[in-house]
Amino acid sequence: MRTLSWADFDRALDSAIARLASCSLSGVYGVPRGGLVLAVCLSHRLGIPLLEQPQAGCLVVDDIYETGRTVAPYRERSDLTTLVWISKVPPLWWQALEVQADPEWILFPWENAEAALADKEQYRASRSHD
Repeated sequence: MRTLSWADFDRALDSAIARLASCSLSGVYGVPRGGLVLAVCLSHRLGIPLLEQPQAGCLVVDDIYETGRTVAPYRERSDLTTLVWISKVPPLWWQALEVQADPEWILFPWENAEAALADKEQYRASRSHD
């Protein structure tokens, strides 16, 4: 399991801010639950509203792109910018701050390690039927 720190999170935020500096965004929407922490911090740092629902011109953020299921609903929305912290595959229609192609499970700084292991098992079991 790869454990990310709050310092890693701060570096990811700095990278996102640099990447988005020239963008005019209407707000930021965090995909529940993984994108919420990132969305709140980006909302503060960029000085844009935190949105309860995605709207035209907004930034949609999530913590990780693994299968794409959580961000898939936004794929056809050309009026949105979609950004993830870590992508397990090379980005196509979304942006990623980091690409990590190996299957190693990621523990984000806001997660509980024990609960994350349970999430990992549940995730892997749910995907074994695909």
